Amino acid sequence: MGDCALGNGKKKGCLIFGAHFYQLGFVLKIFTIVGARPQFIKASVVSRAIKKSECIDEVVLHTGQHFDQNMSDVFFEQLNIPRPDVRLDVNGGSHGEMTGRMLIEIERAIKDYAPDRVLVYGDTNSTLAGALAAAKLHVPVAHVEAGLRSFNMNMPEEINRILTDQLSDLLCCPTDAAVQNLNNEGFDSKPAKVLKVGDVMQDSALLFSKFALPPQGLGGQSNYVLATLHRAENTDDIGRLSSIVQALNAIHKNVAEVILPLHPRTRAAISDQGLDLDVKIIDPVGYFEMLWLLRNCGLVLTDSGGVQKEAFFFGKPCVTMRDETEWVELIEVGANVLVGADRDAIIEHVQLNIGRIVKDELSLYGGGKASGEIVRHLQG
Repeated sequence: MGDCALGNGKKKGCLIFGAHFYQLGFVLKIFTIVGARPQFIKASVVSRAIKKSECIDEVVLHTGQHFDQNMSDVFFEQLNIPRPDVRLDVNGGSHGEMTGRMLIEIERAIKDYAPDRVLVYGDTNSTLAGALAAAKLHVPVAHVEAGLRSFNMNMPEEINRILTDQLSDLLCCPTDAAVQNLNNEGFDSKPAKVLKVGDVMQDSALLFSKFALPPQGLGGQSNYVLATLHRAENTDDIGRLSSIVQALNAIHKNVAEVILPLHPRTRAAISDQGLDLDVKIIDPVGYFEMLWLLRNCGLVLTDSGGVQKEAFFFGKPCVTMRDETEWVELIEVGANVLVGADRDAIIEHVQLNIGRIVKDELSLYGGGKASGEIVRHLQG
């Protein structure tokens, strides 16, 4: 046991976890890089675990990739999310332009703060820019949600996650499938550490579900179909979009009420194509409202990645309007089904699954303990 000091600050009771860890008398300075609201929600549970450690200090950088009006003071206060120490304003433009601008600014920030390790989440442009800046400055990178693969290189997220994994030396995987993906790519013979830690999204859902509240104008609904539709492969393809809209209309008319928080870009695509969408459309919702919608629905119909898991966390069946998914274990246990944009398949599987209770008998995502596992491995 001993004092841990970083600059002028001190922490008591730092344990030494091995010869490869930091020397007695110093805390580990972690530089967390996030750029979108979902990443803040994930990082918040890890930050809570970091605060319990006597040996880690955290600095948070927000790239500004996604500006979200829901990220108000109330949002930070209710979720107890640490406000960013560094705020950039990098948003808009092409993927290459955005990533390049982030790279310049993040490199400067890393030089200024001189962290011992950079911590990144997921698969956004902010994730890749943070990992690349750190690697070029020879700062070790830890990647949370490592090893996910859709095997669809047309997705910018797939490129981001593959490159980020290659730049990382501590790869925190949410599932066995993610670990296997990395082993298949040769990581089992590399010096990098590949670890199954569980999924921080489950930590977040369990922790913040007590804050769930209905979106404005809702409150008494139950057993409805909660739909989300935003992925470019669906919204930018008139054939796929038309088929999905037809399916949503048929489900709303003949099966159950469909509640669709509709992103402005998707709304514009539907309007531009002259399609008639006849379901209950609401404005995009915040995290607390989404938790309420998930808790009270009878089924989730989505083309999102994260929502597939969130449905599972709340015991809801999921029908996914994509041709592939990173979350193959949900398919394997029958909690989720892939239907692409096939009108008849969408309707059929909604009818078959609505109201069914999904059980997590295998604790697929760690049962809400992922953040503690990540911090344990950061320390050792």
